[in-house]
Amino acid sequence: MEGRRASVAKESTMFFLVICLFGWSLELSEAQMTPALFVFGDSQVDVGNNNHLLLSIAKANFAHNGIDFPYQKPTGRFSNGKNAADFLAEKLGLPTSPAYLSMSIQTHASYMNGVNFASGGAGILNSTGYNGKSIRLPEQIHFFLKVHQVMLQEMGSNGVEKHFSKSLFVIVTGSNDILDYFESEDETMSPQELVNLMINYMKLHIKVVLSNLKPLEVGSELYELGARKIFVAGVGAVGCVPRIRLRSQTHECDEEVNSWTVKYNEQLKAALMELRSELQDLKYSFFDLYAIMQNVIRNPSAYGFKEVKAACCGIGVLRAKIPCLPISLYCPNRKDHVFWDLYHPTEAMAHIVADTFFDGPSEYCVPMNVRQLVSAHG
Repeated sequence: MEGRRASVAKESTMFFLVICLFGWSLELSEAQMTPALFVFGDSQVDVGNNNHLLLSIAKANFAHNGIDFPYQKPTGRFSNGKNAADFLAEKLGLPTSPAYLSMSIQTHASYMNGVNFASGGAGILNSTGYNGKSIRLPEQIHFFLKVHQVMLQEMGSNGVEKHFSKSLFVIVTGSNDILDYFESEDETMSPQELVNLMINYMKLHIKVVLSNLKPLEVGSELYELGARKIFVAGVGAVGCVPRIRLRSQTHECDEEVNSWTVKYNEQLKAALMELRSELQDLKYSFFDLYAIMQNVIRNPSAYGFKEVKAACCGIGVLRAKIPCLPISLYCPNRKDHVFWDLYHPTEAMAHIVADTFFDGPSEYCVPMNVRQLVSAHG
């Protein structure tokens, strides 16, 4: 009798555990807002691709980068900790999409939650990030197409199309093009010609990602492969980064740089609206990174910051004469600073940026924020 009771008790316990595990798996499924996150762009969302570029000088795989990352480990992120790509993945209920060049196993399972193709130094124009310095945007798209082929072989066309139609595609780039132009004092074109060229190339890149055009000879494109939801960030207030502030004796923002940044963002927003009229199933979110950065810089205390001009890590005036290197000084109060180094935000600022594009109002997110985008139906 005692043996039978023990057996029943054991079976009841096992049943209870199975139910708990089933409920736990459902909870995880509900927490995951999208099946995958695919990221394209520059150092703002690079999670380590440049570590694998032998000839690149645009790397961050050394101290003091990563000082606030788990185990104080420099990972190739241009930050003291996590960047916007990390925070976005967290909000979507996903692990951070791994750097494409770090992935040795090429199976559909390894790509199921997404991949990060972003590269520090990359830009919109072909001249930005040249000579192996970074993975250019068309090359990033080409890498995605390799991922698609692997998934297609193992999941079939219907499975892949369904997966991509629910996934989120992110493009964060353009800052390096504007910075390179103004820092090099390029006289071969006017600022308006630069902006026009950036818009034209951005249209081509997005259409390669989303339509049936092949201007850069990278093969098939994401829209035809099922992609429907895309998040595009405008360029931030690059005229206010520490390196550019050094151009002014008073260390104020360079308003000329900022004014052309605003013009680029306005034209990009218009280009996305035009694209939406061409591709009826497309849903997108444009994020005005410039606007949130300016609001933080003008009223830092409202966001928990004290220092908006100087970098946290570096050497010289504003810690911006020499980049953040192992020999550089770094501030002990990283959460007080908007900028980590010459160009990049601190983890604290990246967190605010992610909060804003994920749940922010129409002041920053047009025509919807990321939460609304991933929740939108076919």
